Amino acid sequence: MSGQSDAPDFRAPASGYAPGSSTSRLDAIRQARAWLALEPLFLDTETTGLEPADQVIEICVLDHTGRVQLDTLVRPSRRISPGAGRVHGITDAQLQTMQTWAEVWPKLEGILAGKNVAIYNADFDVRLMRQSHRAHGLAWTVPSERFRCIMELYAQYFGQRDPRRGSFRWHRLEDA
Repeated sequence: MSGQSDAPDFRAPASGYAPGSSTSRLDAIRQARAWLALEPLFLDTETTGLEPADQVIEICVLDHTGRVQLDTLVRPSRRISPGAGRVHGITDAQLQTMQTWAEVWPKLEGILAGKNVAIYNADFDVRLMRQSHRAHGLAWTVPSERFRCIMELYAQYFGQRDPRRGSFRWHRLEDA
């Protein structure tokens, strides 16, 4: 792609951002507006658990207007952990007739192609999508810079420090 774009850089941190500064909240608002101007997709998953071998079992993608692009259960190659099942309420029995990640991926890949994607806790959801790829023998080729974390942006907006992490305190999605 040649030439300069007038669109804000989806990957760029908020201009003038300095942790703990009085402008952090305003910077978060500016960054959110810049992201929304790019008309991102919004993605969320549910998973078999939190561990390195866990996989995506539900994925939903909305466009910037809130229109559903994909909303499906996914049959994993492993069982749902009891803890994860308590969180989302999805059971192994519900997934028995669903498509596998390898079957769902081509449609999802087409939806994500060339798009910016906003995710609450992006590191987790992207990690689980990659793990699902690995479990099904697929190569992950989606550029990481396409994903932005709404959780981190909300934490900056909320402005509460987490001394343990040395950054802003994260909040559960249902509290945001």
